Amino acid sequence: MPVILITGASSGIGAALARHYAAEGTRLVLTGRDRERLEAVARTCRDRGADVRTRSIDVREREAIGAWIRETDGYTPLDLVIVNAAVNGGHPSGGLETEETAFETADINLTGALNVMLPCVTLMSGRGRGQIALISSLAAYAPLPDAPAYSGAKAALLAHGLALRQKLKPLGVRLSVVTPGYVKTPMGGVIKGWRPLEISAEEAAARIARGLERDRDVIAFPAILAAIARGALLVPESIRSAGLHGFRFRNRPRR
Repeated sequence: MPVILITGASSGIGAALARHYAAEGTRLVLTGRDRERLEAVARTCRDRGADVRTRSIDVREREAIGAWIRETDGYTPLDLVIVNAAVNGGHPSGGLETEETAFETADINLTGALNVMLPCVTLMSGRGRGQIALISSLAAYAPLPDAPAYSGAKAALLAHGLALRQKLKPLGVRLSVVTPGYVKTPMGGVIKGWRPLEISAEEAAARIARGLERDRDVIAFPAILAAIARGALLVPESIRSAGLHGFRFRNRPRR
């Protein structure tokens, strides 16, 4: 019975991935900060035949998340861990990002991701098997002026993941970094601005699953937007700035 842990599973890509993998003979371990929404996702997955356990936990709590992962893995060794929990960041009106928002974004999107990933790396490398997926963003390649902390955290996650992949491969552990473009999710819904080639969370989940099956180093989509983003840092700043101008956005206030 494959055991899959997904963080940020209460909505968006995380919830779609949980539903995608939910089936007879699969055990899901789901986390999220919104307990009510998390339980709703869990019920749907149970209806599809999966064995589901949930835990409402903040990925910023390093000791708590590490202890829980080790406890969970000791009970049922983890086969796949999808590190997905994240927030948008940015300024509600498109102004300069505040220190508070920047640190919160970095703490959740980068430090929180490491808090989940690193205990899994230790456990999986110790037994010589396992797979980890880090959910980054195309903003890692083409940093968004209206979300510098988000872009920076996702870029760091991409670099860390690709470097670590090379160290883990000889140890029998697979690691992939996912860099989606615009996905229709509640988190993305707070962004007011142009969202080209946006896809559904379900389609994103299917693409991620296919990439993981093939052990891709980077799972980037949609292809056209990914190619543009990857080339963004190779062009002069004047061209890059002009190109990114159309991607400016504002965040609706968080609830």
